[in-house]
Parts: sequence; structure tokens; C-alpha cells
Amino acid sequence: MVFFCFLVDQTREVSTTKPAAGTCSRCGGGASVADMKTSTRFCYIPFYSKSWRAIICTFCGAILKSYR
Repeated sequence: MVFFCFLVDQTREVSTTKPAAGTCSRCGGGASVADMKTSTRFCYIPFYSKSWRAIICTFCGAILKSYR
């Protein structure tokens, strides 16, 4: 069962960003609206993909708000 944990992974990548008004509550950096794509892979073969939009910090990379 422990071996199965290493066969499944999830990657998250940012495709486009636009500046947004506001600051990060964690570090005080600027915020931006980003189109995100999450893909889940099993044995390095992607079998699920989802696109969504989020407001992220430009300095620390924290997800401040997600629109899934």
C-alpha cells in the first residue's frame, strides 16, 4: 500500500496571470489573478485535468481565493 502513494501525483501550473487589486494577508505582497491547471497522474500518465481561476500572491505564491 505504501508503494501506491508514489505512483500517484498531482501537479499544479499557472498558465496566465493578470494583476489584481489588493495585498496578501500573509506577507503583504501584491495579488494577481491566475488561470491554473491541475493534472493528476498515475504512473506518469495524466488521467484527470481541471482548469480553474485563483487569486494568488505574487511574492509568496499563496492561494488567497480560488474559483473552482
